[in-house]
Amino acid sequence: MKKILYSLFFLTITITCVSAQSKNDPDAKKLLEAVTTKFKTFKAVQAKFTLRIENAAGKSLGSKTGSVSMKGMKYRVSITGQEIFCDGTNVSTYDPSSKEVTITKVDPTSNAITPQKIFADDSYDKDFLYKLNDPKVVNGKTIEEVELTPIDKTKSFFKVLVQIDKATQTIVSTKIFEKTGERYTYSISNMNTKAAIGDDEFVFDAKKYPGTEVVDLR
Repeated sequence: MKKILYSLFFLTITITCVSAQSKNDPDAKKLLEAVTTKFKTFKAVQAKFTLRIENAAGKSLGSKTGSVSMKGMKYRVSITGQEIFCDGTNVSTYDPSSKEVTITKVDPTSNAITPQKIFADDSYDKDFLYKLNDPKVVNGKTIEEVELTPIDKTKSFFKVLVQIDKATQTIVSTKIFEKTGERYTYSISNMNTKAAIGDDEFVFDAKKYPGTEVVDLR
């Protein structure tokens, strides 16, 4: 699951690029900046996503579906086999198969990947080289694609393709190319940028999950 979240919320790691290198494409940087700037104007966001896993030959290895909600520094992620709640102070990770929830404190100094870092991180100067590929038309929409290459060659992946809806300036998919040959594609759908979400959405309520064992690591 950590791998899934790392990639998902990398899902637009999209938004952590390199700006000070001559190989970088200024048009790609401009596009990514526009995406993050727009995302920061949303007070709350809800979206669904699909994760497709393929091998190097393009053969499907399976898929998962999930949803994500965000409001300020709060978030909730639901994906097959796990739910994660963050109320801005605590992170509760619930495993329905074992009926166990693990609670930890939010560490603002950590490098943990969160939905906010993925969709709205504007630290464009550390980790990637990037370029703008040729646009595509998908289902009648013009899609712009940014190709990211990690500077650190010890990373487990060697390339990421981020696809952005030109009209809405929002991310529609991210494809991660692992060195092992696996390909992880996260496709975003039904994004609601005007969602009305109560704060209780981001709090794990044990009463709603009777019989759950609580592992409190705070």
